Amino acid sequence: MILPKKVFLTKGVGVDKHKLSSFERALRDARIAEYNLVRVSSIFPPYCKHIPQAAGLKYLTPGQIVFCVLSENATNEPNRLVASSIGMAIPKDPEHYGYLSEYHSFGDSAKKAGDYAEDLAASMLSTILGVKFDPDASYDEKKEIWKISNEIVKTTNVTQSARGNKNGKWTTVVTAAVFVI
Repeated sequence: MILPKKVFLTKGVGVDKHKLSSFERALRDARIAEYNLVRVSSIFPPYCKHIPQAAGLKYLTPGQIVFCVLSENATNEPNRLVASSIGMAIPKDPEHYGYLSEYHSFGDSAKKAGDYAEDLAASMLSTILGVKFDPDASYDEKKEIWKISNEIVKTTNVTQSARGNKNGKWTTVVTAAVFVI
């Protein structure tokens, strides 16, 4: 059984005349280009600990197969705003799993995209924990209900936004929750 014990969040942006190269540059900026990334779905494992990026990178070796929840977005339209975000919601009970969400958009500020991704992860977690809330309530209203319920101990996000290169080169943004086994 593969069950990650640690996770770190990271983000990056890359620009190049080729889309694939801009993606590679974004991964380099996020400091995860030297690993063989395997995308996984959105479960935050029980007993997993959120650690800083610098601490997490110390556990990894170039070429290693690394599991991650990855979000990406790209544009070659000059000045078009792109965003990529990972939201995270961790339950109070460490025996219970939490949620990670991927979100990518056009035209959203980093704050708006980050709030949306965090809200999405917390909403998914709250539905399995039985926390009642109005799904149409504002992000701040829902966040207050989650705090009051005392079931969700932490929500956070990592978000990268960028404007498309003014000369029409590809601009790619990436965010990732990287698991450490």
